[in-house]
Amino acid sequence: MGTNKQITYITLLLLHMAIGGVIYVLPFLAKLLTVLIFIIGLIVLLKTRNKNNEALYLSAYVVGIEVFLRMTDGMIFNEFGKYAVMLFLLIGMFYRGFSKNAWPYWIFIILLVPGIILSTVTLSYETNLRKAIVFNISGPVCLGVAAIYCFGRKITMKQMLGLLTAFAMPVVTMVTYLFFYTPSIRDVVTGTQSNFETSGGFGPNQVSTILGLGTFLFFSQFLLNSPTKRIQLINIALTLITAYRGIITFSRGGMITGCIMILLLVLLVYFRLSKAGKSKMLVVLIFTVLASLSVWIYSSYQTSGMIDKRYANQDALGREKESKLSGREELIKTEIQMFMDHPFLGIGVGKNKEYREELTGIQLATHNEITRMLAEHGMLGVINLLILFIVPLLLSLDNKYHFFLFCFFAFWLLTINHAAMRLAAPAFVYALSLLKVYPDEEENSLYRE
Repeated sequence: MGTNKQITYITLLLLHMAIGGVIYVLPFLAKLLTVLIFIIGLIVLLKTRNKNNEALYLSAYVVGIEVFLRMTDGMIFNEFGKYAVMLFLLIGMFYRGFSKNAWPYWIFIILLVPGIILSTVTLSYETNLRKAIVFNISGPVCLGVAAIYCFGRKITMKQMLGLLTAFAMPVVTMVTYLFFYTPSIRDVVTGTQSNFETSGGFGPNQVSTILGLGTFLFFSQFLLNSPTKRIQLINIALTLITAYRGIITFSRGGMITGCIMILLLVLLVYFRLSKAGKSKMLVVLIFTVLASLSVWIYSSYQTSGMIDKRYANQDALGREKESKLSGREELIKTEIQMFMDHPFLGIGVGKNKEYREELTGIQLATHNEITRMLAEHGMLGVINLLILFIVPLLLSLDNKYHFFLFCFFAFWLLTINHAAMRLAAPAFVYALSLLKVYPDEEENSLYRE
């Protein structure tokens, strides 16, 4: 990255900070931003004919900004993110094709169909059939389309790092908006429950998911894509600021996921280094650990110690909470019961909410995609889950330069266990684990040897 690219990176950061500030002052512009992203994306794809994987970069940007647009009421419709990603990738495949070896994901999509057909029979007359099906099936279909696009597609390490930049920029916009929305944290934190005020007035679970991912993205930039001290300092500052805003949402899943991704990346990169590189890496790690501790201490101070109690699974008075998973255990149990009752084809897409209410009186949608797949698709869901687990692990055997493969796989697996597939993020990030990454001419710079 030369001087011009440094300036471009800093300019992009400033631009996205400005977008967050402007939309806070003029919220109606959020819808305009959604329309602009979609139209500009289409123009870019049609003009470039996806020559340099533009579909991938555009999809990453949409995934990064999806929660911000929901938070600011900018979505034209709720599933815009997933549909935009699918459309961009389908256009990309139209121009540049896809691997014939992606057949497991064609099977994955085909095996979703019986559950959709079954739901047209099992869902009650009072239920909006289209909404119930779309809400529950759009995530898996988005994953299938993204996986077919990414399967074995060649990409250089430099392009991968550029993709992470496209992912990360919208996170800057969200973090800026959050600072405007709640400048004073101490005034709004009164307990240990997930906090909507510190999450921009939106669902803390989804906000935490993207901020956890954002923390990982900026740390990756710091570790692998910071050629100068100035860019290093900017990226580590963004890592810590994003982590702080994620911690104070009081939603644990996203931030724990981000930390695990960082740990995996550090381990994978460390074992690829020379002796000199490992020595430098240890210095970086010690600094990172100390900086992380300072962020936690500051978060604890700002929340009057409530965040410590939250992660210790205590209430505001320091008493141990009965549930370790915020009540999600009951949802998981009911979905396993649904699978036991209907093991072959399941109960049908979107039926789990109705069925749960009949069983327990609880009116909640699922938070766990694995048990939802079992409940709604039965044995076909089991086959689909096996495809999703086995294929990336097989591809990893001959993909040694894809440092992010296990990080992306972990993000998908951990996210679908606490936030299902409400966002496009787990579907798209999973697909990125299927890319075939090659080193570029500047390979050695990545290892800081």
